[in-house]
Parts: sequence; structure tokens; C-alpha cells
Amino acid sequence: MMSLTSVSGFFVFLLFFTVVQGQNGWGVTYTSTQICALKGSTVDMRCTYTYPQWIDSRATTIKETFWFIKSDIKPVDLTTESEYKGRAHYPSSKNDCFVRISDLRQSDSAQYQFSFITNQPGGHYTGSPGVTLTVTARPDLQVHVTRSSSCRNSNCVQVELRCRSSCRLPDYYKYTWFKNRQEIQSQTSSSYSTSFSSEDTVSCAVKGYETFSSPPVFAPTDPSVSFSPSGEIIEGSSVTLTCTSDANPPVTNYIWYKRGKNQHQSRGQQFVFSFINSSESGSYSCVARNSLGLTMSEYVYIDVKYPPRLPSVSVSPSGHIVEGSSVTLTCTSDANPPVTKYTWYKRGKNQPHSRGEGQQFVLSSIISSDSGSYSCVAENSLGLKFSEYVYIDVKCE
Repeated sequence: MMSLTSVSGFFVFLLFFTVVQGQNGWGVTYTSTQICALKGSTVDMRCTYTYPQWIDSRATTIKETFWFIKSDIKPVDLTTESEYKGRAHYPSSKNDCFVRISDLRQSDSAQYQFSFITNQPGGHYTGSPGVTLTVTARPDLQVHVTRSSSCRNSNCVQVELRCRSSCRLPDYYKYTWFKNRQEIQSQTSSSYSTSFSSEDTVSCAVKGYETFSSPPVFAPTDPSVSFSPSGEIIEGSSVTLTCTSDANPPVTNYIWYKRGKNQHQSRGQQFVFSFINSSESGSYSCVARNSLGLTMSEYVYIDVKYPPRLPSVSVSPSGHIVEGSSVTLTCTSDANPPVTKYTWYKRGKNQPHSRGEGQQFVLSSIISSDSGSYSCVAENSLGLKFSEYVYIDVKCE
């Protein structure tokens, strides 16, 4: 059962369930053990109490009843405390323990207990555990997505939203809903069903407390992708892509895609290449999703750098090489960044001899002494690579 007290425009919310403490006819039943109230409002704390009507032929009478703040100190009647003067009083009836505290302060947050004293020997009884009162300066509201599904023939979702507070509010309480900062006049319940696109925002407030509205809920904003480490990406290194997107409720699912691939490449906020390969160069994008929708980032390009691969050497013209003819050797190697320097060597008795530079080595009028094994070296900023030797056999005409 829920109860609500209203004083001067402020409201108090009570979560009710019955608690009975006592034995042998003695007891206190608190209507609620947890109460949450707003600063400046008025709160009612209620209970009922019982006691034996007769003990050893002696009729029981009530001498004193009072509420107090639970502490290790001797209980003191709440209404006599200086900080509660004029704010706490007892509008009680027979066997009904009822205290009303007005103009609530956050310092009033405490555990309160009811006690009564009878004419019987040892007839002093206190109800335990009492009532825990929490006074807040403002309602702490949040919009919760309770259900979502795709709209028909539209790029949106159909959502069921509920406005909730850290102080549990009764179902009949009135609310104000805002969509894209515009008040929804027809909607005053704690739940709200609407179609929701990626640009929409929705927030809620307690009716009359619009200045304390909830944070808006919204689909993920355009995600951004960052690299770690930053700078040049070298083949064989570890690279982490991180997708970041603001959303409320937070993003629950990240999916990574590579341009040209139909299927997703990875899931999770981070996409880790523990040993990146040149074949993984390409454009990548991430999709951020929550219960209100999804948004895709722009593509970012990964350019994996690597030193020259094993060069290959071609000879033109092919076939028999006749003395006096022109012969061109061409060196080819894949590299990123591209090869910046080619060097040609001819195998010697002890070590290779440098014969020239450039991707092509031209022997314009070849002679028999040019016969031999030739190799090229391809070089870029990341390293160099020797080709295998190619043998040239010059024939006399």
C-alpha cells in the first residue's frame, strides 16, 4: 500500500508494509519502516501499539507516549528537541501513534522509534526497528527503457519508457514528459510509449517540479574512433581501435566493420590487432547501439607499413643473350612506403660488386665479361631486402 502527504506543494512518499514487534500482548506496528521525503515537505509517521489490558488484576493505563530519534543516548521526546520545536507534533488518537514533522530538513534524516510507558511495573515498551526517514533536496529521477522494438517501415524504434525516482513514487502520481525539450501535454502518467528516432531526446519530471527533470535519454551520438598507439602503424605491432559514443542509457553493444566485408569483424568497444598484418590495411567503422537505436561512425583508414618484400628480377629480352645486344634487368618489390632505392650487385669471388642504382639496370652493349649472377636490393625507410641471384649468360655471335 502507498500513501502520499501534501503540504505547501511538497510531497512525501511512503513505502508501506506492516511490521509488528512485541510479545505477550505488547507490541508496536509501524505502517512503514522506510520513508523518503523532499526537503521542505511534511511527513507523517504512523504506527499502532498494543499492551495487556490487565496484569495481575491490575488494569493497564498509558502514562506517556512519544517518538524519539534512535541513539545510544537516553530517549528524548521528539517534540521537546530544540531543532524540532514548532515542527513536530502528535495529532494522535487512542492506540494510534502518529507524529507529523513539517518543514523537513536534510538533517532530519534519521531512524525514529515510538515508545510508550504504562502504570505496570516494567511497562515501558519501545517498538523496534522503527522508521528510517531519508530527506532529499530533490527527487532523483531517471528514465528507464522497459521495452523497445523496431518501427514498421521506418528508421526508428518503438519504446516504452518509465520515469523512476530513488524515492519510489505512487502509480497515480502525475508526471511531465518532454520530447526534444517540448512538453507532451497529453502524457501525465509515469510511463510513456513513443516512436524514437536517433535524433530524439526524452526526459521526465514530477508534475510541479519541472526544474528537477531527469537527464534525457537518447540514442548513441556519432561514434568516434581512436588509434593506440598513435602515429605510424608497423606490421607486426599491436594496434587497438577504440569506439566512443555518448548515449543514455549507455551503449550496450559495439560492432566493427571493414569496408568491403559483408560480415562484422569484431564486437566490443575495442578492436585489437595483437600482431597486425599488411592485409589488414583498410577502412574500418564501428556501430554503437543502445535500446533506443544505433549509429555508425565514419570510416577510418588503417595504413599498415612494412619493409620491402623479397624482390624479383626480370630480364629483357628473355631467351638467348647475344654479345653486343642491349639487356635490361628490372627489380620489383612490394613495400609500404614504396621502395625509395634500388641497388644492383654482381656476384664476385669474395663479395658482391656494386654495379648501379635504380629500378632498372641497363647493359646497352653487353659483352661476354658481363656474364654472371646479378642481384638487386630494394630499400625503404623500414628496411631492405636482397633478391635471389639471376644468372646472365652472354653468347658470342
